[in-house]
Amino acid sequence: MNAILITTKATSVIAQNMKTGKLFVLSGPSGVGKGTLRQHALNNAPNLKYSISCTTRKPREGETDGVEYRFISHAKFQEYISCELFLEYAHVHEDYYGTLKADVMNDLESGHDVLLEIDVQGALQVKEKMPEAVLIFVAPPSVEVLTQRLTGRGTENAESLNVRLNNAIGELSYKDKYDYVIVNDDLESACEELRRIIL
Repeated sequence: MNAILITTKATSVIAQNMKTGKLFVLSGPSGVGKGTLRQHALNNAPNLKYSISCTTRKPREGETDGVEYRFISHAKFQEYISCELFLEYAHVHEDYYGTLKADVMNDLESGHDVLLEIDVQGALQVKEKMPEAVLIFVAPPSVEVLTQRLTGRGTENAESLNVRLNNAIGELSYKDKYDYVIVNDDLESACEELRRIIL
């Protein structure tokens, strides 16, 4: 009897260790604070891993290949599409962004929770392929506040700023398709809300 109990307990421990992680998807308009929220979540959820997206856009000042993004050519991106290597991909702000399927599945199968920071198009693709994924939308308090934040970054010219604002208005119309919406009015509160959702 004791031997059976010990064996059952050991099997239970092994099964628990092999538990598949959960996939979280973070979306929202440019300038809403997704990067700050993401970093706070990674610092405060030990089992959470960030899946780095591929992009065809040029690195911004201070960005490092393989840290913020994998910066690849348009030709390489198209090759990955042809080989069906992406879990999701999208054309955003005149560039391509995509998440490699193998990166996500390897982390999930090793028991880690995974966080993606991707746009609305990509998030809805993920939800269709993996209905168990948890979609979290980060919204600004208002479009006016978002405009101020984007202008304050100083990383966009007038034309680029206009494109991002128009895209932001379009993205906001999809927030009801998400499992959770966090309004980033107060950064500390928003960070805590995201941490609670993940944990």
